[in-house]
Order: sequence, then C-alpha cells, then structure tokens
Amino acid sequence: MATQRTPIISGNWKMHKNHFEAIQAVQKLHYRLDREDHESVVVTVHPPFTDLRSVQTLIESDRMKISLGAQDCHWEDQGAFTGEVAPPMLAKLDVAYVIVGHSERREYFGETDETVNKKVHAVLAQGMTPIMCCGETLEEREAGGAEAKVEGQVRAGLAGLGGDKVGSLVVAYEPIWAIGTGRTATSDDAQAMCAHIRRTVDEAFGADAAARVRIQYGGSVKPGNIAELMGRDDIDGALVGGASLDPDEFAAIAQYRLH
Repeated sequence: MATQRTPIISGNWKMHKNHFEAIQAVQKLHYRLDREDHESVVVTVHPPFTDLRSVQTLIESDRMKISLGAQDCHWEDQGAFTGEVAPPMLAKLDVAYVIVGHSERREYFGETDETVNKKVHAVLAQGMTPIMCCGETLEEREAGGAEAKVEGQVRAGLAGLGGDKVGSLVVAYEPIWAIGTGRTATSDDAQAMCAHIRRTVDEAFGADAAARVRIQYGGSVKPGNIAELMGRDDIDGALVGGASLDPDEFAAIAQYRLH
C-alpha cells in the first residue's frame, strides 16, 4: 500500500523570513530540485502569512512545481476576529496545504481538539488539504500514554468526516519532545506511532481511508535521518521545521531517495 501514496515533504518556516527572504529561499530551493524530484515527491513550503502573496506570484510566474502552504487559519470564512486569517483568503492565494493543530498552536495559543476539527473542516471546504498535527509530550510518553493521546487527537481532529475526505488529507505525527530539541524519535518509534495512526484511521474511517491517507513524521528531521525514516512502511513524508529554512538542507531532505 505504501508505494501507492505519493510522499509529501513540507517545510514549516514558522515565524521566520520576511517576504524578500522568502522569495530568495524559494528561488534557491527551485534551482536545487529537478523534474525527477517533483515526479517522486510533493514539496510544500509554508511561509508566514505576510510572505504568501510574494511566494504565490513567484511560483506562478516561474511555473514552479513547489506547492504553497500556510501555517494556520481560522475556522470561520469571515467575521470580527482581529488578527486572524480566513480559509477563503488562503484559497484565493492558491494555497494548497494548511497546517492545522501544530503543537505550538496547541501549547502557546490554547488550541483544542475541537478547534482543530473545525479548522480541518474549514480547510477542506475551500478545496485545500489540511496537514493535521498530532503528538505527545515527553511526560505522556514516559507515562505510557503516548498511543492513547495520539489516537484521541486523530479521532477528535477528524470527527465528522467521511472516509473519502480522510483519505485525501495528511496527518503529521510530531512527538513534541523531539521538536526543536535536537532529539529525534528512532525510525522504529516513528514507524510504530505512524502505524498506530493508520490503524486508528482504519478503525474509525475504513480500510480505504487508511490505505490512502498520508502520514508525515515531524521532529528534528534532517538530511542525515530522512532516508531511514522514509524507508518505513507507514511514513509517507516529513513535516520539517528548522532544516526547511536552509534551501540546501531542505532540498537534500526532499531528495531523500538519492541518499
């Protein structure tokens, strides 16, 4: 089944790069990726909101195969929500993928499984693909509650969707204890949890959805560990943080099959 899923490598820039720096970074990334790379893997970049229009224009004018992504959105299409960005605004910028429920959003901004679920539905309604994040803390893992935590996030975050929709989206497993810490889950750890996520999707939404849904690993992904991670049956891509800020490093991650 794994060979039927197109791998997806996503770069989450978080709160880095103004729009001038974003243009330079995407241009450099474009130069380092060739036609065979894009035929083998979907590459997405997720700049800050202020960079999206500039990157969109660049991708369109140079006919790049890189997909534009956003880091978050609100769940309403419009309204009195100062500082928020609505899904239709992103869709008008040809955003293809939206990260939803990243651990930093949950931890620092109080996002709950309920709000994550609303955002998943809102993103899908605008024809975009959610990358829904889930993951456990170190304390939860050490207490033996990692699988239950992640399963609960997956079931709650995808609640109310049909199997066809679930099969079309992306789930990103990001062990919180491995994000920006330099610590990385072993490929065995990552595979075990990604397999658990796929089993959860199977139980909740059916075998077809489980076979089609793409599951990313996120947590200190680098050129040195990507090939091993991508060699596992239930890992279909990576949600890359710090390493995605360097076009050379990020290109090397996207070219994992050459390692």
